[in-house]
Amino acid sequence: MVTCRTGCPTQDHSSWGECARASSMRIGWANSASGLDLTAEKKHRAELDAYRSARSAGIQPDSTRIGAVRRAVEISEKTGTPYGVSNA
Repeated sequence: MVTCRTGCPTQDHSSWGECARASSMRIGWANSASGLDLTAEKKHRAELDAYRSARSAGIQPDSTRIGAVRRAVEISEKTGTPYGVSNA
């Protein structure tokens, strides 16, 4: 009975799981079934990182989109006051 993966060079493991663990298999990011890919995920993470950075500087961008974040940071730098903060 064959218990190893087809790509196993030794074919001497007692189970498929043992064979898989011995090969140090890695699972890659794959959400293509939802219409997403790693590039889109990286862009999304970069947008959220920029938003977090702006928020930690006291700036309140209009959205988490990179354009809105950049605009809010630019306005804040020009005016010297955090964008989107009400003085009420």
